[in-house]
Amino acid sequence: MNAKILTLIGVTLPTVALAAEPEVPYPADYRDWHHVKSMVIEEGHPLYGDFGGIHHIYANDKALAGYRGTQFPDGAVIIFDLLAAEHDENAVTEGARKVVGVMHKDSTKFAATGGWGFEGFGGGDPNKRVVGDNAASACFACHQPQREQDYVFSQLRD
Repeated sequence: MNAKILTLIGVTLPTVALAAEPEVPYPADYRDWHHVKSMVIEEGHPLYGDFGGIHHIYANDKALAGYRGTQFPDGAVIIFDLLAAEHDENAVTEGARKVVGVMHKDSTKFAATGGWGFEGFGGGDPNKRVVGDNAASACFACHQPQREQDYVFSQLRD
């Protein structure tokens, strides 16, 4: 019998909710946030295979306060917008979006990864999560040496 039928005849079965890993939400309108910096990783750089291209870093208001201070408050969100770098006629221009990487500060939900939740959205598609349950090994492992900067690599450009 299904639960609906059992409830109708007066029998209530306990339900067990399975705890899901907390998800990092897709950052709508992040390109309207504060632009922190840009950079280009070209062939020959050790991170080129995974992160080659044009990077733009964006911060919401709480993250901006964190950049200006020493710690990032809960609710801070940092975006790593990675685009292909197109080389043509001695110019480098933006190509297709490769990934939108997100760091979302919530010291309770993401205590195991320094208070940060990590996610990547392939091609910038909010439905194409590329990190998922692998945040500790795929992202946080590289960010651990930045502990003194609250696990953040980028710095606010003057």
